[in-house]
Amino acid sequence: MNLVKLLSCALVAALGCPWVPAAPAAQSQEPHPAHETAERLRHAPRTFPIKKFYDTANLAAGKPGDLIRSQEFDQYDLPEGVLATRILYHSRSASGQDVPVSGVVLYPDRKPPAQGWPIIAWAHALDGVARQCAPTLRKNVQHGPFVSMYVKLGYAVVATDYAGLGTAVRNSYADAQSNATDVIYSVPAARAAVHGLDARWVAVGIGEGGPSVVAVAESEADVQDPNYLGSLAISSLDDPLNRYRSSTPPNTYHSPPFLAFGIKTDYSDFELKDLLTEQGMNLYPQVEQSCGDPVVESKRSPSEMLKPNWADNKFAKLYFSRSTLGEHPAKRPVMIITSELDSATPIQTTEQVIARMCKQGDKVQFERLPESDPGSVFGDSVRDQISWIQSRFEGRQAKSNCSGQH
Repeated sequence: MNLVKLLSCALVAALGCPWVPAAPAAQSQEPHPAHETAERLRHAPRTFPIKKFYDTANLAAGKPGDLIRSQEFDQYDLPEGVLATRILYHSRSASGQDVPVSGVVLYPDRKPPAQGWPIIAWAHALDGVARQCAPTLRKNVQHGPFVSMYVKLGYAVVATDYAGLGTAVRNSYADAQSNATDVIYSVPAARAAVHGLDARWVAVGIGEGGPSVVAVAESEADVQDPNYLGSLAISSLDDPLNRYRSSTPPNTYHSPPFLAFGIKTDYSDFELKDLLTEQGMNLYPQVEQSCGDPVVESKRSPSEMLKPNWADNKFAKLYFSRSTLGEHPAKRPVMIITSELDSATPIQTTEQVIARMCKQGDKVQFERLPESDPGSVFGDSVRDQISWIQSRFEGRQAKSNCSGQH
């Protein structure tokens, strides 16, 4: 089977053929079983409660990547042939403290190849900072159709929740370095939990997970894991400070109360009132308690919630510096796929970050999709994603469209 047909089959299997019309139902007075199932699913809870698996009280210290516990889990809404095992493992916070992190390993329900299933470490988009916002607590694992496509193609996917989503510690929100750390250490934990995984891996991130996997590439220059092969970001890139300079209402999960939460996680001496106005402080408790962005619903702009000279706050500067990309060399090749129609992050902003990466010698393949809106970039770029991932595992030379690189 050629690559195009294989991708089509995998995507159809993962997404459940949403574009295929149903056959006309026979006329009958009896309820149709499929209709009953659809109606039941429509009213079924879309999340799971936080149960004992996520409990880390009195947890003994461990090395980063050490597995705490694992649990086979068959209640996700995933295609047939995709198995799931939840994991709990040790990682490190921004201050270097031992933190527990939850995640899930998805892998094919068949005999693994001799070397094991090659690993994709998945970095998810932001969806809040409360414990219940963890993708492993979602019945569709937040990006279930996408990651299932990779599994159908013969990869194991380890998807971290990030520290504080699922586990009872604070989440660092958009701290790219912290999220990258959780991605990196999810891999050895996954291999300890699931038999038949290859040691080699790539990182793939979508939405706000994109900057995290670029940060993985930069962090690996210090970690020096020989089994790490590169990072693929399906997202725009920007300088995080610029997200909060706008006078218009923010995009989801890019609002000042989330920012203040993340800074407070990384720097306990930070005072919320030094950053947030009274309006921002009033919305802050809602951020801690549920998923979703109350600021978007309030229609308030960042300027209404941020104090004058807020950007001069020393803790804010430190926090932003941890997510500024292109200032540390990347260990392995990086591919960036983004939409030219992303109004939230203009293409020029991504270009500026990539220019910094290229200037320091990073091997970057930058793919701009001129006719794809941000919501369709993943589906429109499937062939490019798989080709790039396959090339990494096959040891082929990575392409680069940085000036002067080949």
